[in-house]
Amino acid sequence: MFFPFSLIVGVFEWMPFPANPIDCFLQGLVGACGITVLCYVMRVYFFLQACSDSNGEQESKQSASSGSRPLAAQWRTAFHFWSLAVLLCLVGPRVASLIVLEFSLRAASAWVTAGQDSSSKGHQLLMVQCQFSLGCSLTVTLGFLQQGALHSTFSLLLAAGLSWALASLCYNLWNHVEKLYPLHSTKRYCGKCISLLTSGHTMLATLQRGVILAFAIAAIAATATVCENFLSQKDALKLWTPLTLCYAMLVAYIQGDELQHRQAGLEVLMRSVVLRLGALMVLLLTVGHWSDVLHVLITFLGEAVCLLSSQDLIAALLKEEEDDKDVRPRNLNPRSRYSTEDGTPRTPLSDGSKTRT
Repeated sequence: MFFPFSLIVGVFEWMPFPANPIDCFLQGLVGACGITVLCYVMRVYFFLQACSDSNGEQESKQSASSGSRPLAAQWRTAFHFWSLAVLLCLVGPRVASLIVLEFSLRAASAWVTAGQDSSSKGHQLLMVQCQFSLGCSLTVTLGFLQQGALHSTFSLLLAAGLSWALASLCYNLWNHVEKLYPLHSTKRYCGKCISLLTSGHTMLATLQRGVILAFAIAAIAATATVCENFLSQKDALKLWTPLTLCYAMLVAYIQGDELQHRQAGLEVLMRSVVLRLGALMVLLLTVGHWSDVLHVLITFLGEAVCLLSSQDLIAALLKEEEDDKDVRPRNLNPRSRYSTEDGTPRTPLSDGSKTRT
C-alpha cells in the first residue's frame, strides 16, 4: 500500500540533495523563471529589430497575423518550463557551482577574444548559450544564501512567487508584441508598444547587465561551495591546479572554435556542450563522487532542452549577423564614395557646379 511513497522517498535518499525536496524544487522553479525571463526578453528585442527593419516589416506582420498560439504550442511551452524546473532541482550544488564558474570563465574568454567591438554578435550568442547556466547560478545563489536559515522554505516560496510573476509578465509582453506590435507601433495608441518603440533598443543592454550581476553574485557563492566541498581535503589544491589549467585551455579552444564556425548554428553549439560537459565529467571522475557524474548528465539534458527550444533566437541572431556582413562591405566600398555610377572618379565638378575664377 505504501510502496510508491517509500519508493519516492528512496529515490530522494539515493540522490543527495543539499536540503529537503521542497526547497530544491522551489530553487529549480526560480531558476526556470529566470530562464523564461531571459528567453522572452530576447525574443521581444529581436522582434523589435525585425520590425524596425524595412525589409523585415512585412515578415513581422505576417508572423503577427499568424501569431495565435495553438494548444499544442502552449503545451510545449509548459512542458519546457516544468522540465527545466525539474532538471534544475535535480542538479546538485557541487556540479551547479562548477557550471557557474565554467560559464564565467567562458564569458571572460569571449570578452577578451571579441574585445569592445560593437559589431560583434558574440556577446548576444553567449546570452543564448547561458540559459541553463543562468538557472544554475540562481539555484546556487539561493542555496548559499539560505544555508542555516530558520524559515528557508518560506523565503524560497516568496522568491518563487515573485519570479513567477516576473516570468508571467515577460510571457504576456511577448504575446502582446508578437500579435499587436506591428499594428500598435503605426497607430500609436498602445502604451506598451509606444514604450517599446522609444526605448526598446536598450532592452538587450539592460538584460546583459542583469545577467552579469546574477553571475557575479553566483560566482562568489560557487567559489565558496567549491572550496567547501572540493578543496577542504589535504593536498587537494595540488590536484586541482593542473586540472583547472587544462580545463581553462579547453574552454579557450572551444570559444575560438565557436567564433570561427558561428555560421553552423545549433550543431556547433551542441558540440561545444558535449565537449565542455565531457571535460567536466572527466574532472569529476577524478576528484568527485558518482552522484556528480549523474548530475553532469542531467546538466546535459538541461542544456539540450534550452538550445533546442531557442532555435528561433539562434536563427534571428545569425540572420542579423549576415545582414550586418552584407551592409558593411557596401558602406566600406570606396567606389561608392569616391566614384560616380559609371566608375569615373568623383570630382568637385561632377555635380555640374562651376569653379570660381
